[in-house]
Amino acid sequence: MTIETRDRGGRTARALFDARAFLAAGALALGLTAQGAAAADLTISNWAGYMPPDIADTFKAATGLTVEVVTHATNEEIMGKLVASKGKGFDLVFVSSPFAEALQKMKLLAPIDHAAVPNLANLYPQAIDLAYDPGAKFSVPYTWGTTGLCYRSDLVKTPVDSWFNLVKPDAALKGKITMLSTDRWLMEAGLIPLGYSVNDPNPEHVKKATELLIEAKKSLLAYDDTTFYSKLVSGEAHLVQAWDGWCNYGIAENAAIKFVVPKEGSDLWVDTMVVLKDSEHKDAAMKFINFILDAKNHAWAAENIDYKVPNKAAMALLKPDFLEKFPNMKMTPEELVKFELLRDLGPAQREYSRAVSEIKAAN
Repeated sequence: MTIETRDRGGRTARALFDARAFLAAGALALGLTAQGAAAADLTISNWAGYMPPDIADTFKAATGLTVEVVTHATNEEIMGKLVASKGKGFDLVFVSSPFAEALQKMKLLAPIDHAAVPNLANLYPQAIDLAYDPGAKFSVPYTWGTTGLCYRSDLVKTPVDSWFNLVKPDAALKGKITMLSTDRWLMEAGLIPLGYSVNDPNPEHVKKATELLIEAKKSLLAYDDTTFYSKLVSGEAHLVQAWDGWCNYGIAENAAIKFVVPKEGSDLWVDTMVVLKDSEHKDAAMKFINFILDAKNHAWAAENIDYKVPNKAAMALLKPDFLEKFPNMKMTPEELVKFELLRDLGPAQREYSRAVSEIKAAN
Protein backbone atom coordinates (compact mmCIF):
# COMPACT_ATOMS: atom_id res chain seq x y z
CA MET A 1 0.00 0.00 0.00
CA THR A 2 1.13 3.57 -0.54
CA ILE A 3 1.02 5.97 2.38
CA GLU A 4 2.58 9.28 3.26
CA THR A 5 4.96 8.82 6.15
CA ARG A 6 7.87 11.13 5.66
CA ASP A 7 8.12 14.75 6.73
CA ARG A 8 11.16 16.97 6.88
CA GLY A 9 9.64 19.89 8.67
CA GLY A 10 6.46 19.77 6.66
CA ARG A 11 7.71 17.91 3.62
CA THR A 12 6.43 14.35 3.33
CA ALA A 13 7.46 11.66 0.89
CA ARG A 14 5.66 8.59 -0.35
CA ALA A 15 6.41 5.35 1.50
CA LEU A 16 6.12 2.26 -0.63
CA PHE A 17 5.19 -0.01 2.24
CA ASP A 18 3.02 0.07 5.33
CA ALA A 19 4.96 1.94 8.00
CA ARG A 20 3.60 -0.26 10.73
CA ALA A 21 4.74 -3.38 8.91
CA PHE A 22 8.14 -1.76 8.41
CA LEU A 23 8.51 -1.07 12.10
CA ALA A 24 7.41 -4.57 13.00
CA ALA A 25 9.85 -6.09 10.53
CA GLY A 26 12.58 -3.81 11.80
CA ALA A 27 11.91 -4.88 15.36
CA LEU A 28 12.26 -8.52 14.40
CA ALA A 29 15.43 -7.85 12.42
CA LEU A 30 16.95 -6.06 15.36
CA GLY A 31 16.14 -8.87 17.76
CA LEU A 32 13.69 -6.95 19.93
CA THR A 33 12.02 -8.95 22.67
CA ALA A 34 9.42 -8.28 25.33
CA GLN A 35 12.31 -7.54 27.65
CA GLY A 36 13.68 -4.81 25.42
CA ALA A 37 16.21 -4.38 22.63
CA ALA A 38 19.60 -5.96 22.33
CA ALA A 39 22.36 -3.37 22.11
CA ALA A 40 22.97 -2.42 18.49
CA ASP A 41 26.28 -1.49 16.92
CA LEU A 42 24.68 1.61 15.41
CA THR A 43 21.63 3.75 16.17
CA ILE A 44 20.19 5.76 13.29
CA SER A 45 17.31 8.23 13.11
CA ASN A 46 15.69 8.82 9.74
CA TRP A 47 12.33 9.70 8.24
CA ALA A 48 10.13 6.62 7.80
CA GLY A 49 10.22 5.18 4.31
CA TYR A 50 13.45 6.94 3.38
CA MET A 51 15.62 3.79 3.32
CA PRO A 52 14.98 0.20 2.20
CA PRO A 53 12.81 -1.61 4.76
CA ASP A 54 15.38 -4.42 5.00
CA ILE A 55 18.34 -2.08 5.56
CA ALA A 56 19.21 -3.64 8.93
CA ASP A 57 19.40 -7.11 7.40
CA THR A 58 21.40 -6.13 4.32
CA PHE A 59 23.86 -4.00 6.29
CA LYS A 60 24.41 -6.81 8.81
CA ALA A 61 24.95 -9.30 6.00
CA ALA A 62 27.54 -7.01 4.42
CA THR A 63 29.38 -5.90 7.57
CA GLY A 64 28.31 -8.07 10.51
CA LEU A 65 27.11 -4.92 12.30
CA THR A 66 23.64 -4.53 13.80
CA VAL A 67 21.54 -1.41 13.32
CA GLU A 68 18.69 0.09 15.30
CA VAL A 69 16.61 2.40 13.10
CA VAL A 70 14.29 4.87 14.79
CA THR A 71 12.25 7.49 12.99
CA HIS A 72 11.60 11.19 13.34
CA ALA A 73 8.66 12.98 11.75
CA THR A 74 10.36 16.32 11.16
CA ASN A 75 13.74 18.01 11.22
CA GLU A 76 12.50 20.03 14.17
CA GLU A 77 11.67 16.87 16.13
CA ILE A 78 15.13 15.32 15.81
CA MET A 79 16.80 18.69 16.36
CA GLY A 80 14.92 19.08 19.63
CA LYS A 81 16.15 15.68 20.78
CA LEU A 82 19.73 16.34 19.74
CA VAL A 83 19.91 19.77 21.32
CA ALA A 84 18.34 18.54 24.55
CA SER A 85 20.72 15.57 24.79
CA LYS A 86 23.72 17.45 23.35
CA GLY A 87 23.88 14.84 20.62
CA LYS A 88 23.84 11.78 22.85
CA GLY A 89 21.73 8.71 22.10
CA PHE A 90 22.24 8.63 18.33
CA ASP A 91 25.17 7.74 16.11
CA LEU A 92 23.93 8.89 12.70
CA VAL A 93 20.94 11.01 11.73
CA PHE A 94 19.35 12.16 8.50
CA VAL A 95 18.57 15.90 8.45
CA SER A 96 18.11 18.58 5.81
CA SER A 97 21.11 20.76 5.05
CA PRO A 98 20.16 23.89 7.07
CA PHE A 99 19.81 21.67 10.13
CA ALA A 100 23.12 19.92 9.46
CA GLU A 101 24.68 23.36 9.21
CA ALA A 102 23.09 24.39 12.53
CA LEU A 103 24.30 21.20 14.25
CA GLN A 104 27.82 21.89 13.04
CA LYS A 105 27.67 25.43 14.42
CA MET A 106 26.64 23.90 17.77
CA LYS A 107 29.71 21.63 17.57
CA LEU A 108 27.60 18.48 17.78
CA LEU A 109 28.94 16.75 14.66
CA ALA A 110 31.93 14.54 14.00
CA PRO A 111 34.04 15.01 10.87
CA ILE A 112 33.42 12.63 7.99
CA ASP A 113 36.36 10.25 7.63
CA HIS A 114 36.82 10.23 3.87
CA ALA A 115 39.31 7.37 4.04
CA ALA A 116 36.61 5.20 5.64
CA VAL A 117 34.01 6.17 3.02
CA PRO A 118 35.58 5.35 -0.37
CA ASN A 119 32.16 5.39 -2.03
CA LEU A 120 32.18 9.17 -1.69
CA ALA A 121 33.85 8.88 -5.08
CA ASN A 122 30.43 7.91 -6.49
CA LEU A 123 29.02 11.36 -5.74
CA TYR A 124 28.88 14.15 -8.28
CA PRO A 125 31.66 16.71 -7.72
CA GLN A 126 29.00 19.38 -7.19
CA ALA A 127 27.54 17.38 -4.29
CA ILE A 128 30.90 17.30 -2.52
CA ASP A 129 31.33 21.07 -2.78
CA LEU A 130 28.03 22.50 -1.53
CA ALA A 131 28.39 25.92 0.08
CA TYR A 132 27.17 24.93 3.56
CA ASP A 133 29.84 22.19 3.73
CA PRO A 134 32.59 22.48 1.08
CA GLY A 135 34.47 19.21 0.87
CA ALA A 136 31.76 17.27 2.74
CA LYS A 137 33.63 17.73 5.98
CA PHE A 138 30.70 17.09 8.34
CA SER A 139 27.81 15.85 6.18
CA VAL A 140 27.14 13.55 3.24
CA PRO A 141 24.26 14.35 0.84
CA TYR A 142 21.64 11.62 0.46
CA THR A 143 18.97 13.20 -1.79
CA TRP A 144 18.58 16.57 -3.45
CA GLY A 145 16.14 18.48 -5.57
CA THR A 146 14.18 21.67 -5.97
CA THR A 147 10.71 23.19 -5.53
CA GLY A 148 8.36 24.47 -8.17
CA LEU A 149 4.90 24.30 -9.68
CA CYS A 150 3.04 21.06 -10.28
CA TYR A 151 -0.11 21.35 -12.37
CA ARG A 152 -2.75 19.66 -14.47
CA SER A 153 -1.79 20.52 -18.03
CA ASP A 154 -5.20 19.35 -19.24
CA LEU A 155 -7.07 21.70 -16.89
CA VAL A 156 -4.88 24.83 -16.75
CA LYS A 157 -5.38 26.83 -19.93
CA THR A 158 -2.76 29.56 -19.38
CA PRO A 159 1.04 29.12 -19.41
CA VAL A 160 2.53 28.01 -16.07
CA ASP A 161 6.04 29.38 -15.73
CA SER A 162 6.14 31.87 -12.84
CA TRP A 163 5.68 32.14 -9.09
CA PHE A 164 3.07 34.78 -9.95
CA ASN A 165 0.90 31.95 -11.36
CA LEU A 166 0.71 30.88 -7.72
CA VAL A 167 0.54 34.16 -5.78
CA LYS A 168 -1.43 36.25 -8.31
CA PRO A 169 -3.39 33.63 -10.23
CA ASP A 170 -5.84 34.00 -13.08
CA ALA A 171 -9.49 34.00 -12.03
CA ALA A 172 -9.97 30.43 -13.31
CA LEU A 173 -7.37 29.13 -10.84
CA LYS A 174 -8.78 30.76 -7.73
CA GLY A 175 -9.82 28.14 -5.22
CA LYS A 176 -7.87 25.51 -7.17
CA ILE A 177 -4.41 26.18 -5.71
CA THR A 178 -2.46 24.77 -2.77
CA MET A 179 0.75 26.06 -1.24
CA LEU A 180 3.25 24.47 1.12
CA SER A 181 2.85 25.48 4.75
CA THR A 182 6.36 24.89 6.10
CA ASP A 183 8.21 28.07 7.03
CA ARG A 184 11.00 27.99 4.48
CA TRP A 185 8.93 26.91 1.48
CA LEU A 186 5.91 29.08 2.14
CA MET A 187 8.14 32.13 2.55
CA GLU A 188 10.02 31.15 -0.60
CA ALA A 189 6.81 31.59 -2.60
CA GLY A 190 6.66 35.19 -1.41
CA LEU A 191 10.36 36.07 -1.43
CA ILE A 192 11.42 34.83 -4.87
CA PRO A 193 8.78 36.63 -6.99
CA LEU A 194 9.76 39.87 -5.25
CA GLY A 195 13.38 39.31 -6.22
CA TYR A 196 14.61 38.33 -2.75
CA SER A 197 16.79 35.44 -1.62
CA VAL A 198 15.26 32.28 -0.15
CA ASN A 199 17.67 32.92 2.75
CA ASP A 200 16.89 36.65 3.06
CA PRO A 201 17.31 37.83 6.69
CA ASN A 202 16.08 41.40 6.03
CA PRO A 203 12.93 41.99 8.15
CA GLU A 204 11.57 44.49 5.61
CA HIS A 205 11.84 41.97 2.81
CA VAL A 206 10.22 39.31 4.97
CA LYS A 207 7.41 41.78 5.70
CA LYS A 208 6.80 42.47 2.00
CA ALA A 209 6.78 38.75 1.24
CA THR A 210 4.33 38.25 4.10
CA GLU A 211 1.97 40.88 2.66
CA LEU A 212 2.10 39.20 -0.76
CA LEU A 213 1.33 35.81 0.76
CA ILE A 214 -1.56 37.14 2.84
CA GLU A 215 -3.11 38.51 -0.34
CA ALA A 216 -2.41 35.22 -2.15
CA LYS A 217 -4.20 33.31 0.60
CA LYS A 218 -7.53 34.61 -0.76
CA SER A 219 -7.06 32.44 -3.86
CA LEU A 220 -6.06 29.23 -2.07
CA LEU A 221 -7.88 25.98 -1.73
CA ALA A 222 -5.54 24.99 1.12
CA TYR A 223 -2.07 24.93 2.59
CA ASP A 224 -1.05 21.33 2.02
CA ASP A 225 2.25 19.54 2.59
CA THR A 226 0.98 15.97 2.39
CA THR A 227 -1.94 15.40 0.02
CA PHE A 228 -1.50 18.07 -2.64
CA TYR A 229 -0.59 15.60 -5.36
CA SER A 230 -3.75 13.62 -4.59
CA LYS A 231 -5.75 16.82 -5.01
CA LEU A 232 -4.20 17.22 -8.45
CA VAL A 233 -5.03 13.65 -9.39
CA SER A 234 -8.66 14.07 -8.34
CA GLY A 235 -8.96 17.48 -10.03
CA GLU A 236 -9.79 19.24 -6.76
CA ALA A 237 -6.62 21.29 -7.30
CA HIS A 238 -5.25 22.44 -10.65
CA LEU A 239 -1.97 24.05 -9.55
CA VAL A 240 0.15 23.35 -6.46
CA GLN A 241 3.46 24.37 -5.03
CA ALA A 242 5.45 21.15 -4.82
CA TRP A 243 8.78 19.51 -4.28
CA ASP A 244 9.96 17.86 -7.47
CA GLY A 245 9.90 14.32 -6.08
CA TRP A 246 6.39 14.82 -4.72
CA CYS A 247 5.14 16.00 -8.09
CA ASN A 248 6.36 12.66 -9.41
CA TYR A 249 3.81 10.89 -7.23
CA GLY A 250 1.06 12.70 -9.07
CA ILE A 251 2.68 12.07 -12.46
CA ALA A 252 2.74 8.35 -11.62
CA GLU A 253 -1.07 8.43 -11.49
CA ASN A 254 -1.85 10.97 -14.23
CA ALA A 255 0.49 11.79 -17.10
CA ALA A 256 -1.24 15.16 -17.58
CA ILE A 257 0.45 16.37 -14.37
CA LYS A 258 3.59 18.38 -15.11
CA PHE A 259 6.37 19.96 -13.06
CA VAL A 260 8.04 23.26 -13.87
CA VAL A 261 10.63 25.39 -12.11
CA PRO A 262 9.43 29.02 -12.22
CA LYS A 263 11.44 31.36 -14.42
CA GLU A 264 12.35 33.52 -11.40
CA GLY A 265 14.30 30.57 -9.93
CA SER A 266 13.93 28.29 -6.94
CA ASP A 267 15.76 26.60 -4.09
CA LEU A 268 18.14 23.68 -3.93
CA TRP A 269 17.25 21.42 -1.00
CA VAL A 270 19.56 18.67 0.23
CA ASP A 271 18.93 15.90 2.74
CA THR A 272 22.08 14.72 4.45
CA MET A 273 23.62 12.07 6.69
CA VAL A 274 25.59 13.34 9.70
CA VAL A 275 27.48 11.57 12.49
CA LEU A 276 27.23 12.80 16.06
CA LYS A 277 30.38 13.97 17.81
CA ASP A 278 29.59 11.97 20.96
CA SER A 279 28.86 8.74 19.09
CA GLU A 280 30.81 5.78 20.41
CA HIS A 281 30.33 4.01 17.08
CA LYS A 282 31.84 6.39 14.55
CA ASP A 283 33.57 3.58 12.65
CA ALA A 284 30.25 1.76 12.23
CA ALA A 285 28.60 5.03 11.15
CA MET A 286 31.20 5.55 8.43
CA LYS A 287 30.66 1.98 7.24
CA PHE A 288 26.92 2.65 7.03
CA ILE A 289 27.43 5.83 4.99
CA ASN A 290 29.74 3.93 2.67
CA PHE A 291 27.12 1.16 2.35
CA ILE A 292 24.40 3.65 1.44
CA LEU A 293 26.64 5.27 -1.18
CA ASP A 294 27.11 1.98 -3.00
CA ALA A 295 25.55 2.58 -6.41
CA LYS A 296 22.89 -0.12 -6.14
CA ASN A 297 21.94 0.79 -2.58
CA HIS A 298 21.69 4.52 -3.30
CA ALA A 299 19.71 3.89 -6.47
CA TRP A 300 16.96 2.47 -4.23
CA ALA A 301 16.09 5.99 -3.08
CA ALA A 302 15.76 7.30 -6.63
CA GLU A 303 13.70 4.31 -7.76
CA ASN A 304 11.43 4.05 -4.72
CA ILE A 305 10.90 7.56 -3.37
CA ASP A 306 11.31 9.24 -6.77
CA TYR A 307 13.86 11.76 -5.51
CA LYS A 308 17.10 12.51 -7.27
CA VAL A 309 20.23 11.28 -5.51
CA PRO A 310 23.57 13.09 -5.84
CA ASN A 311 25.27 9.82 -6.75
CA LYS A 312 26.49 9.64 -10.34
CA ALA A 313 26.95 5.88 -10.26
CA ALA A 314 23.47 5.33 -8.79
CA MET A 315 21.70 7.63 -11.23
CA ALA A 316 23.40 5.82 -14.10
CA LEU A 317 21.52 2.66 -13.07
CA LEU A 318 18.07 4.20 -13.57
CA LYS A 319 16.20 2.76 -16.52
CA PRO A 320 15.36 5.00 -19.50
CA ASP A 321 11.62 4.38 -19.20
CA PHE A 322 11.71 5.52 -15.55
CA LEU A 323 13.45 8.74 -16.54
CA GLU A 324 11.02 9.33 -19.38
CA LYS A 325 8.06 8.88 -17.05
CA PHE A 326 9.46 11.39 -14.54
CA PRO A 327 11.26 14.08 -16.58
CA ASN A 328 12.43 16.08 -13.55
CA MET A 329 14.55 13.07 -12.54
CA LYS A 330 16.73 13.94 -15.54
CA MET A 331 17.65 17.32 -14.09
CA THR A 332 21.45 17.49 -14.08
CA PRO A 333 23.72 18.55 -11.21
CA GLU A 334 24.70 21.57 -13.29
CA GLU A 335 21.04 22.60 -13.46
CA LEU A 336 20.37 21.93 -9.78
CA VAL A 337 23.27 23.93 -8.40
CA LYS A 338 22.07 27.01 -10.28
CA PHE A 339 19.22 27.19 -7.77
CA GLU A 340 19.75 28.84 -4.41
CA LEU A 341 20.93 26.48 -1.71
CA LEU A 342 18.82 26.58 1.44
CA ARG A 343 21.02 27.70 4.36
CA ASP A 344 20.68 27.93 8.12
CA LEU A 345 18.97 31.26 8.87
CA GLY A 346 20.24 31.57 12.43
CA PRO A 347 18.28 34.19 14.40
CA ALA A 348 16.36 35.18 11.25
CA GLN A 349 14.45 31.89 11.47
CA ARG A 350 12.30 33.52 14.16
CA GLU A 351 11.25 36.18 11.63
CA TYR A 352 10.18 33.49 9.17
CA SER A 353 8.24 31.59 11.83
CA ARG A 354 6.45 34.74 12.97
CA ALA A 355 5.64 35.63 9.38
CA VAL A 356 4.14 32.22 8.66
CA SER A 357 2.04 32.41 11.83
CA GLU A 358 0.76 35.80 10.70
CA ILE A 359 -0.06 34.51 7.21
CA LYS A 360 -1.98 31.53 8.50
CA ALA A 361 -3.92 33.62 11.04
CA ALA A 362 -4.93 36.22 8.44
CA ASN A 363 -8.53 36.28 7.18
